[in-house]
Amino acid sequence: MKILFQNRHVVAVDKAAGVLTVPGRLGKEDPRPVLGLQLQEQLKTQVFPIHRLDFEVSGLVLFALSADAHRDLSQLFLSKEIQKSYQALTENKNAADPTPGQAWQWQARILRGKKRAFESPHGKESRTEATFIRKSNQGLRWVLRPVTGRSHQLRFDLSRNGYPIIGDTLYGALPGGPQNEISLRAVSLEIQNQMLCQKWELPSLIAAVGLFDVETAL
Repeated sequence: MKILFQNRHVVAVDKAAGVLTVPGRLGKEDPRPVLGLQLQEQLKTQVFPIHRLDFEVSGLVLFALSADAHRDLSQLFLSKEIQKSYQALTENKNAADPTPGQAWQWQARILRGKKRAFESPHGKESRTEATFIRKSNQGLRWVLRPVTGRSHQLRFDLSRNGYPIIGDTLYGALPGGPQNEISLRAVSLEIQNQMLCQKWELPSLIAAVGLFDVETAL
């Protein structure tokens, strides 16, 4: 766990893959590490999760240090005044690679089942902005901006379009690689409400080291 930003009201943390953001449904019976609990122990104060990342996903997570900050900043996510950006490395199950710089706006209606998300006419609207960067030795590089915040949205969208995230066997990727880790990383949060930035003493952009920055063999 690495703290990326902290003030009196908010702390931004770089979550490792293979760590829960908050306790799971099994509570203390779940042996997996929990970022929120680790952070509370380190800071010696209560923390309030504003959003979450999947267990297998790494990157930037924001916690409030008071109920008032939690209320205001949670509302920013609901009103889409915080832009989240992710980077991903994927396989390609299509006939040809995309063109570098090619962009899409993916839309679907998805439901979250017991283990994975699936498309359904009864699902909630899902929208993702996806840009293909280029192909590297590790896989296809993508920048992703979820417009909505559905569970497993990015994993579902990439897989549905023929680009399962490396390591994400739940959505059709080949097995192999580190356990409990997929090549999807939350890299930045851009806050578009300047009044609340000032109120909670926040920069408009909080960023983590990108997934592509830590690739070893380009």
